[in-house]
Amino acid sequence: MKKIHITATTTEGTVQQIQEVIGGEITERWGEYILSVNNDKAFGKITFITFEWGGSLLEYDITFFDDIHLIMDTTMYNPIHFVYTLEGYSLHRFELEDIKRKVDQFQPVIITSKKGGYNYGYFEKNVKVFINLVQVSRKEFIKKRLNDASILNQKLYEVFHDKQHENTFAYFGTYNLKLSNLVKRLNKIKQKGMIRILMKEGIIYQILSEHMLQHNKDVKKKKEIVTDLTKKEIKLIRKLAAKITKDVSEDYTVEQMANEIGLTQVKLQEGFKLLFSRTVIEYLRHVRLEKARDLLNNTDYNISQVVYTIGFSSRSYFSKIFKRKYGLTPSQFLKNKKESKIKIA
Repeated sequence: MKKIHITATTTEGTVQQIQEVIGGEITERWGEYILSVNNDKAFGKITFITFEWGGSLLEYDITFFDDIHLIMDTTMYNPIHFVYTLEGYSLHRFELEDIKRKVDQFQPVIITSKKGGYNYGYFEKNVKVFINLVQVSRKEFIKKRLNDASILNQKLYEVFHDKQHENTFAYFGTYNLKLSNLVKRLNKIKQKGMIRILMKEGIIYQILSEHMLQHNKDVKKKKEIVTDLTKKEIKLIRKLAAKITKDVSEDYTVEQMANEIGLTQVKLQEGFKLLFSRTVIEYLRHVRLEKARDLLNNTDYNISQVVYTIGFSSRSYFSKIFKRKYGLTPSQFLKNKKESKIKIA
């Protein structure tokens, strides 16, 4: 296991201290910094951007080849961490805890520590991770006129207004795919220069908002979701969801999917509602539409080719539900894309 002691007072300093242990090279472009690593210690990149309103973005898109133990001193730098894992997982614990909490895929997590204490983060070797971490310095954040933390529920309000950093706080939320879409959008931005940073900043505000909305929603429930599903059954359902995302064109039926993973249709539906807040068919339709939007935006496919590729048989039905989700018909979407390219050219 490699231990990395983080004593830095900025996100930039944090990445530099990680670099001292795992190597790699830091490059900068338009205020966006990237630590690129390709050696026997790790492969991938760590990206960071700092904003004047007290926030910063830190993204891990990396595989470590040894267990990594981050020991984070919160004496001088103790932001609120808004964590979302798109791929893989990590572990966390506070200084006085013996148990490590798993920071799971698709799970919104909000963490802050006591000033003068320690946060401990763990990355297991050979696990590819993609983690989006928005860090907020609460004093600078609340000073901004538009950042009134009083709109938050009482618990999160106390976190933002804990100016002396006297308390720890940990929220491990229920699964959220809206955050997944926002993180993907953040990393698909192709623009350059100031426009790129401004677009990223806008999406980061949306990511923060979604974290807070999910926290409020979970608090209102006031009780843990009760399910008869075992951990093994939930794992099977997550694998099935990943398969659907990877191959959206297959002719899926609820009966066939339930038989494939050895669960009843009732348990299959319960699992999708628990993990994704959607029925199986709603989830399938969602990922197909996401794939369709990506194809329309990033390829030269026409609408009929897209319909075939995502597994739909009716172009009219596809157009109807595409407009319901995105506010534009596929034809309007392509027209806007074409006009945008002409303006740029």
